Amino acid sequence: MTDGWRETNALEAYLRLLRSKGADEANLSRRRESLSMLLPMLAGRPSSGMHYREAVDVVLEKLDRAEWPFFLMVSREYFYFWMGDLKAIAALHSEGEFEVEPPPLPQVEDKLKEVWKRLDTEKFSVVETWPLKAYVAALREEGADKSVLETRAKLVKLLLIHLRGVETKSGKAYRAVVESLLPLFAMKETRYLFLAVVREFFYFWMGDPDAATHIRLERSD
Repeated sequence: MTDGWRETNALEAYLRLLRSKGADEANLSRRRESLSMLLPMLAGRPSSGMHYREAVDVVLEKLDRAEWPFFLMVSREYFYFWMGDLKAIAALHSEGEFEVEPPPLPQVEDKLKEVWKRLDTEKFSVVETWPLKAYVAALREEGADKSVLETRAKLVKLLLIHLRGVETKSGKAYRAVVESLLPLFAMKETRYLFLAVVREFFYFWMGDPDAATHIRLERSD
């Protein structure tokens, strides 16, 4: 098989779906351009989430951070086509994913230090603090020390502030806010920690009674 054949076919299938949903050529061209750096890095790689994430990380380091949210959204959608996962594509399609015109992403501050300082004095409602307290309690139960608890709690507070504009709780809305915040994290290690935290906290935010079972605490935090 010629290198790049899988990637090109997956891209055309992805764009064909969006075209069927009414996407115009300008919309499709923007998505094609956004993926143009990713596809060559995927050629010849095994079909796995790990290899895909590695390629995405390489592209992120080369992009202006203002471009991250759109690239992350498009690469997340394209992933299922690259994997050839027709069941996932059908399920996501039926759930309203693959929007032609996704809603505007929340605007975020561009300096993490400034946001980080404000978190100590920010006021949170009972509705916001309940899942945060439940998450911290679950971390403590897992043996997290004080510094880990404080860092993760502040990362959750950062997320909670920007979730205030979400009208209905859903994985789709949650992901959009998370992706809009990623440009704040210039360091890859901090970005990975943030992603680990928000993956765990999602279940607490949604009120899942089994939320604590999703914690995968890394001792290196």
